[in-house]
Amino acid sequence: MNIKEFEAMIRASHEKRNEYFIKRIVDFEEVWSLTDKNGWVLTEDDSNKKLAPFWPAKEYAIYCAKNEWADCAAEKILLENFVNDWLPGLSRDNIAVSIFFNNFDSITLPISELMEDINSELEDY
Repeated sequence: MNIKEFEAMIRASHEKRNEYFIKRIVDFEEVWSLTDKNGWVLTEDDSNKKLAPFWPAKEYAIYCAKNEWADCAAEKILLENFVNDWLPGLSRDNIAVSIFFNNFDSITLPISELMEDINSELEDY
């Protein structure tokens, strides 16, 4: 990934980051998150709802591995596992998704909408 692409996407709007997230994870067939010694990290929104953070590339996950995530490592999740196992499991556990955090904000949307977006993009392949 070139630095211009990285910097542009870190500063992009929610809409652009979400579109990029969907296209990139389908193109590369992988999603990224962070792990620490206790496993996969979770965060919370302002109403204390648990969120699982995901990024479209390793570089973005590493960029956010600061502060409370300073000891975390970026870990890959295969797209097939993300769609078939992760998203249904998170939904069952009432954990929402945090898409493409940029150390300022992230995109939160219903898991069903995320799955629809991914499936729609997959239809183009």
